[in-house]
Amino acid sequence: MNIASAIHRGGSTGPHPAPSFATSASLVATREITMRLRSKSFLISSAILLLAVLGSIVAGAVLSAQASSSTTTVAFVQGARVDTALPGVEPTMVSTVGEAEKLVRDGTVQAAVIPSDGPTGVAIVGLDDVPGSLVQQFTQSPEVTLLSDTATDSPLTYLVAIAFGVVFFMAATVFGTSIAQSVVEEKQTRIVEILMSAISARALLAGKVIGNALLAFAQILLIAIVAGIGLVVTKQNALLAQVGPSILIFVLFFAIGFILLAAMYAAAASLVSRQEDIGSVTTPVMMLVMIPYFMIIFFYNNPLILTIMSYVPFSAPIAMPMRVFLGTAEWWEPVVSIIVIVAATAVVVVFGSKIYANSLLRTGARVKIGDALRG
Repeated sequence: MNIASAIHRGGSTGPHPAPSFATSASLVATREITMRLRSKSFLISSAILLLAVLGSIVAGAVLSAQASSSTTTVAFVQGARVDTALPGVEPTMVSTVGEAEKLVRDGTVQAAVIPSDGPTGVAIVGLDDVPGSLVQQFTQSPEVTLLSDTATDSPLTYLVAIAFGVVFFMAATVFGTSIAQSVVEEKQTRIVEILMSAISARALLAGKVIGNALLAFAQILLIAIVAGIGLVVTKQNALLAQVGPSILIFVLFFAIGFILLAAMYAAAASLVSRQEDIGSVTTPVMMLVMIPYFMIIFFYNNPLILTIMSYVPFSAPIAMPMRVFLGTAEWWEPVVSIIVIVAATAVVVVFGSKIYANSLLRTGARVKIGDALRG
């Protein structure tokens, strides 16, 4: 799409009024979205990512089915309102909750079902984890209590941490790199001079960020929907109830956090005029994406590190959803965290747009950040 001709389209030869900021940004955003959707590499990579998500869900369902085919030893406390004749369950009746927990601790049984005041009337007690085959026996996900101090080391917790980290890293990197390449390509081919004869530099930046942010958000939302449908189809409803809230938090946080990263990618790329120089200016931004990715994998079970990461704008989109999944975040913490991200995004957009506007028409040698800020 030729943005300049789109804005001046109308057939008259007289002077045209300057387009509004919203109109200009909308045209640029539409152009960015259209170009990406026409890219076979983008469509193929998105399809591969969705297939990978579906594959992991199906693999989890297969492994869960294999586990459910074996007998699960469970202690039932007398008075718990539940049928002890569950498929694949070898019941052991005990009189008190203390007896049940003792059997769980010494490894005599894999889990215990005890009375509870919750909606289901029962709770499941495990040591490091609870058998998924047992949880799936209930129509409603029961309350789960883990007795071990290393409960957060469960395989599910590690897989959730990897999932958040990989999806965040791939989406931010793919779309951020695309923005950087688009900015430099327009400078290198002098197209930006034509564009800026019709719209302002800030409208051009806003359109690029909004267009790619909408695509990134749509991709993350599609992944979340596909994951939810996959869990329902494979009858992993208990797992969906467990990870569902954290997935919704992740989608929301990513939508805002990506705008911050997109503005940084565009501002950094505007400092150079050749595709070969993109790596040198975008490496710092790339590091801000990679560091949270590695930290969530290595420190997914560290409450202190996760809490700190929850209030750092670049890592909050994966750290806060992880804490929601673990149940360690208070109700007000996601609200404070998202306020921090919004404030940081506003600051970055202000300075990023200034760097972008002052560097866009400068070709040749790399523009220094100080010179770009001074204009």
